[in-house]
Amino acid sequence: MAVRKEKLFSEFQAPSKQEWVDKINVDLKGADFEKKMVWRTNEGFNMQPFYQREDVKDLASVNSLPGQFPYVRGNKKDNNVWFVRQNISVECPKSANEKALDVLNKGVDSLGFCIPAETVSKGNIETLLDGICPQAVELNFNTCLSKAVELARILTEVYTAKGCDLKECQGSINFDPIQKILKTGKDASALVATGKELIEVLAQLPKYRCLTVNSLELVNAGAYCYQELGYALSWGNEYLQQMVDAGVPADVAAKKIKFNMGVGGNYFMEIAKFRAGRMLWAKVVEAYAPQCQHKDVCKNVREDGICQCACKMNVCATTTMYNQTVFDSYVNLLRSQTESMSAALANVDSIVVTPFDKSYQTPNDFSERLARNQQLLLKEEAHFDKIVDAAGGSYFIETLTEALAQQAWKLFLETEEAGGMLKCALDSKIQDAVNATNVTRHGNAAKRKEFILGTNQFPNFTEKSEGKTPKSMSCACQCKCGEETGITALKYDRLASEFENLRLKTEGAEKQPVAFMLTIGNLAMRQARAQFSCNFLAAAGYKVVDNLGFETVEAGVEAAVNAGADIVVLCSSDDEYAEYAVPAFQALNGRAMYIVAGAPACMEDLKAAGIENFIHVRSNQLETLKEYNVKLGI
Repeated sequence: MAVRKEKLFSEFQAPSKQEWVDKINVDLKGADFEKKMVWRTNEGFNMQPFYQREDVKDLASVNSLPGQFPYVRGNKKDNNVWFVRQNISVECPKSANEKALDVLNKGVDSLGFCIPAETVSKGNIETLLDGICPQAVELNFNTCLSKAVELARILTEVYTAKGCDLKECQGSINFDPIQKILKTGKDASALVATGKELIEVLAQLPKYRCLTVNSLELVNAGAYCYQELGYALSWGNEYLQQMVDAGVPADVAAKKIKFNMGVGGNYFMEIAKFRAGRMLWAKVVEAYAPQCQHKDVCKNVREDGICQCACKMNVCATTTMYNQTVFDSYVNLLRSQTESMSAALANVDSIVVTPFDKSYQTPNDFSERLARNQQLLLKEEAHFDKIVDAAGGSYFIETLTEALAQQAWKLFLETEEAGGMLKCALDSKIQDAVNATNVTRHGNAAKRKEFILGTNQFPNFTEKSEGKTPKSMSCACQCKCGEETGITALKYDRLASEFENLRLKTEGAEKQPVAFMLTIGNLAMRQARAQFSCNFLAAAGYKVVDNLGFETVEAGVEAAVNAGADIVVLCSSDDEYAEYAVPAFQALNGRAMYIVAGAPACMEDLKAAGIENFIHVRSNQLETLKEYNVKLGI
């Protein structure tokens, strides 16, 4: 019997872009397309609601494969395996070693050791690495800048004594004077030259990186994606240029640079950031014409001798603390999960998931276990490690990658024209720009233009701090590296910090304020406004009392007084406020603070009658709640 073959869509003509726009405009019923459908990103460009093949046909990512220059689709071509990393503070080498051995049996294959300067010695490093195979585990070390070279020599000696194949040991030493400047305001520029000696000491460990770009600092200080990426490129270029000027071959220097980047909550933008970062960094390194030192055996060298391996961007992604919260802290797990998903889908080399409780305490075994398992779920359950560049081919993400790359490149060029990353850091230009972004984002959070789930949106009405207090993210560095100067330091105020301080202040009051919803009139409007008002006021830690509705405002006021209300919120429709607002205000007669939920057309008339307080979607929530606390004597 003959098999009939048909192409499923052969009878349908693909709609044009204009036809799609026309259809959307019909569905919008007169609403403005630009206002309703176009995403105005914080990065400085707009994204359309849909894209078609014609929008991406000329992009570099569409015309390249994974594992190929310029690496927008990833450094790997066979899989998407990344290192699951956990950082350990080394207060006692023996205890840190025991913890390391324990977590290595629980899914971790990368360790980050933070070692105090005074404990850097061969004996302590031997104790720390006892039972750990440097060839099987990625080992990363962070210590005082002045101790980096000594630590590199010790590691080489310890690995040799262990009988390791030094060419197969993989890891890094965190050497980043620019990070020191940004975090502390100390001038550590003189230490940059030490990078050459560090590279020379690590020559026997070709897979060890030591010139680190810690742009995670910018993310934790509130930077937008384009800012982190643009500055990270200039940061890496600064070290590359300094080393080349010092006589280090370009390919050697490039292979020693590691990017420790942050991951924020802007899901698709973060995917695009890492993809764009690899593409742009490849272009930066290519400009140095790095000549391959192993042309006879390397399979990734161009005909002109360019070492394409040197053009690969090595990235460790760490989920941010900037959007973590003290209240409703388990929501932090949702944040870090989507952040780690962004990083994994973007094909980074290693990931650190920040434990959910780090904003208010030193992470415990429980939170660290959850952080590890968040990555293991992505590998073992979601199989993210099996697919190379899963985001590739998405018209939206491809376009977003290109748009973000252009914006970041523009910032990179501006930074270079201003003298480069080091000079801009010493002149406080980087810090001022990122701190200004942080102020803007705090302002947006105060107005609920930027939502913080569980804080300024849908707070847990009944939650108490139970002794939890926010931990400072500011650097309290005690080492003697760098000179004290007037350089500005980054400000690490988490996005939720002002709301948390407000709520903690309310919690410390003699009496928890009670906000009573006087719901009356139109059913749909009173319910909607009561829900809005409950969320609005509960963000300050007030006890909110919702109601089904009252027949008269007098009945509502009596119920509020009987409930011991400190605040009475009238919830009705705009049209009905002209009827209900003044009588309710008069019936209350100053026995509690009186608020009208909404911004009705008759607002000026209500103000003339003595009503002062209104809450609505355009209110500055934070400032309004601070004002109410003052009125309540808190």
